[in-house]
Amino acid sequence: MIHKYKLNGMNIVLDVDTSTVLTVDDLTYALMDGYPEKTRNELIEDFAESYSREEIGECLDELDSLKAEGLLFTEIKYQKDHYANGDLIKSMCLHVAHDCNLKCNYCFAAQGDFDGEKMLMPLEVGKKAIDFIVTQSKNRENLEIDFFGGEPLMNLDVVKQLVVYGNEMAEKHHKKFKYTMTTNGVLLDAETREYLNETMDNIVLSLDGRKEVNDRMRQTVNDKGSFDVIINNIKAMAELRGDRDHYVRGTYTHYNLDFSKDVQFLAEQGFKSISVEPVVSESSKGYAITEADLPVIMEEYDKLALSYLKRHEDGLHYNFFHFNVDLDQGPCVYKRLSGCGAGRDYVAVTPEGDVYPCHQFVGNEIFKMGDVFRGIENTEIRKEFEAGNLLEKEACTECWCKYFCGGGCHANAYNFNGTIMKPHNVSCEIERRRVENAIMISIVEESEQA
Repeated sequence: MIHKYKLNGMNIVLDVDTSTVLTVDDLTYALMDGYPEKTRNELIEDFAESYSREEIGECLDELDSLKAEGLLFTEIKYQKDHYANGDLIKSMCLHVAHDCNLKCNYCFAAQGDFDGEKMLMPLEVGKKAIDFIVTQSKNRENLEIDFFGGEPLMNLDVVKQLVVYGNEMAEKHHKKFKYTMTTNGVLLDAETREYLNETMDNIVLSLDGRKEVNDRMRQTVNDKGSFDVIINNIKAMAELRGDRDHYVRGTYTHYNLDFSKDVQFLAEQGFKSISVEPVVSESSKGYAITEADLPVIMEEYDKLALSYLKRHEDGLHYNFFHFNVDLDQGPCVYKRLSGCGAGRDYVAVTPEGDVYPCHQFVGNEIFKMGDVFRGIENTEIRKEFEAGNLLEKEACTECWCKYFCGGGCHANAYNFNGTIMKPHNVSCEIERRRVENAIMISIVEESEQA
């Protein structure tokens, strides 16, 4: 499968199965609409009025060569055995707090309690969760735990004890844990920053961008903006973190479709790793993003990509999460087909110890898989998510972007379409444009290094 598009003055060609990326001239770009279905003579006649037969012949020779080398017009047929992972779980989102000290308007977690009772995870439940993943990971050595909420720092004492316990269990069972903390920054005092910097392999810091944008959606429990409360804490955490893994994660809504300005604002604050995601919400909400917003969003990503390149050209480097693509190595076959792995090798655990496919399904009893005390009891849910892969999703089979997104977010698909098998169209359109810009950026950066 071939995907070709024009961006930043370039004719870009992607071979989907091999991730080969080329920039081509106008003639080659046009020829590819009929190649290889049409005969050589037919293609020469199609373009003979605009180009010489010699020029057309040279371009066709080059296309023949690239095809023969397996770089363009390839077709790889993956089988279901490529998708086997031995039914192990390697990653866990540990909800240590179903409570929060902010009340963000767009919060999918209903201001932290996931439409349930506000509570903090007891230590013993957390230990059972660690026992659970150690057992469920089977012979897998490298495991991941994301301390999540609500706001996980509201239960920091338990987090500290769980890190100690996790390290003990890792040593005992020949495992290695990577820990992540996702925090809104309210409780990031100096002592807490030092602790997180020492123990966490990655830290996610929530901030939406410009003060007026952030404060419209992310408010304190007293209905005041949170920007002034958190900005210095987050800056200090990022500065302390340095080159170790961390990023500032924001959300853009219908109210700030000019989100490239928020990304640039965050970069100007000195943040080196930035992710800004579109809000996903029912269309009745004023802040919701709908298909009507897509033309503006597409243009905004194009604008952001050009400003991103300009900042790098000027020596003001930062990393924007959605402009990262690895065209040389890329994900393994299993990762390509399975995407995020929710409900399969990744699960979320509530403060009570209940197990769900991911944090966005928490609270929906239909998707309760079991608990950390008795294990996975509803195996049908796991089967359902096993089926939610690129080999089974009809809408993904002909999509050029499938290996970059892995089929998209299961929760978004279910919430909008009532099934995880049909991706959310708005999210798909946004992802395709992000990837097109990411590929364009990689071409520019590689040419500068050459």
